[in-house]
Amino acid sequence: MDPLMIVVAFLLGFLVRQVGLPPLVGYLAAGFVLNWLGFAGGETLHVFADLGVTLLLFSIGLKLDIKSLIRPEIWGGASIHALLTVTVLGVAVFCLSLAGVPFFSELDLPKSFLIAFALSFSSTVFAVKILEEKGEMGALHGRVAIGILIMQDIFAVLFLTFSLGKIPSIWALAVPVALLGLRPLLFTMMDRSGHGELLLLFGLFVALAVGAAGFELVGLKGDLGALIVGILLAKHEKSSELAKTLMGFKDLLLVGFFLTIGLSGVPTIAAIGVAAILVIAVPFKTTLFFMLLTRFKLRSRSSLLGSLSLANYSEFGLIVAAVGTAKGWLEPDWLVIIALALAVTFVIASPLNTMADMLYVKYREKLKKFETDTRHPDDQPIRPKGVSVAILGMGRLGTKAYDFMYEKYGDEVLGVDFGKDKVLEHRVAGRRVIHGDPTDPDFWKRIERQDIPAQIIMLTMPKHQANLSAARHLRGLGYEGCLAAVAHFDDQVEELRKSGVDAAFNFYNQAGLGFAEHAWSFLERSRQEELQG
Repeated sequence: MDPLMIVVAFLLGFLVRQVGLPPLVGYLAAGFVLNWLGFAGGETLHVFADLGVTLLLFSIGLKLDIKSLIRPEIWGGASIHALLTVTVLGVAVFCLSLAGVPFFSELDLPKSFLIAFALSFSSTVFAVKILEEKGEMGALHGRVAIGILIMQDIFAVLFLTFSLGKIPSIWALAVPVALLGLRPLLFTMMDRSGHGELLLLFGLFVALAVGAAGFELVGLKGDLGALIVGILLAKHEKSSELAKTLMGFKDLLLVGFFLTIGLSGVPTIAAIGVAAILVIAVPFKTTLFFMLLTRFKLRSRSSLLGSLSLANYSEFGLIVAAVGTAKGWLEPDWLVIIALALAVTFVIASPLNTMADMLYVKYREKLKKFETDTRHPDDQPIRPKGVSVAILGMGRLGTKAYDFMYEKYGDEVLGVDFGKDKVLEHRVAGRRVIHGDPTDPDFWKRIERQDIPAQIIMLTMPKHQANLSAARHLRGLGYEGCLAAVAHFDDQVEELRKSGVDAAFNFYNQAGLGFAEHAWSFLERSRQEELQG
């Protein structure tokens, strides 16, 4: 990769972050700037991009509960949305062809529906990046959005299989049995890979060799293999650690993916105009997602945030267009047009997702009119009683905090987490933990005022933005009790304090202090024993 690409990508990513936008917007802009400067993507950059997408799907699999895909809001929402989107956009594109609009005029009815199918997908890469940065992968809207995207990925894989005429090998039938047979071995290898670079290599080995290469060997899509192998390992206790270990490497490779979008071609003025027409269809897609999710009994807030994370076009749309171009069904210009439309939707969707909670608060009353009378099981009102201490985020740190506070306050301690499986595990262990999303502006409003903890709320969620968001919501609601939160860096501590947190602790500093105190007390006991002996 040319060093200039790295320089431009870093500078533009850095600049857009300073104005509150995700760095991926800068990477997209870098691709267009490099394109304008005459740079071509090159084979190395495309390899990086492909590896990034493969590892992304593997990481999704590591966090996925396969049972979630059978939920009506996921399989029903994805299927109905795809059917309606392809139908409406297909008819609209064909009408534009009858009107003689440039580029559209060459499309007949089947080609119009092919374009509509390419536009029906939303970007897995974009949604996961946005949800990870906001710490909302485990929230209801995050789980629903990811589930819908996986269903869309399955639709895309089926299309590629049939359109390419690539019939899977007879050995593909043995894949489920082979994977189940390999699972104990992979679990053992994962256990014995430690916590350093060997665990990272294990992740690459499983995702790229066992998953992607193994599936391609029997005529199946490699990315699908990475996703399925990730799902296979999801129940292992180190799956979360593996996902975190891969995160930095995966994110670096995905920079190549965003650069390739901008480098995919030089658009003409006419192509830019057509791309603008395609972008106009995104509000239809987003509104349709919102309407469908509310019909499946999600609250308006969950429906809005889920819909905004899907408010774009997808890298799979580019793949569909590439297949159509290779088959001679579409002119090559359509690949550039869809790439440009994809990039523009990324740029528009990024600030919308950043401002999602503000938009919800502003239009809350209007949006609530679309809610159904009954609620989704995960969106029920919260009615805790007699709570003095609340722990928001019941991971390892939150669990330790809960157990310590329980010794002081007993049953007046309440834990909150948005992971349903985690909540169930804590309840089985005897802890008082409820399911909820503390970053939701409505979360505390769904609790009676007298039930909001009077003494202290501890923010122990793993993502800084999640703790920051919860603190702002609580102070905005007039909560006057003590707020405590953890952070990983000193600048995060300062940001939490400015947002109303009374006691903000640098996790690493406090861990070092606790370790030193523990070692010192051990040393003192040893000395006392020697003196007494």
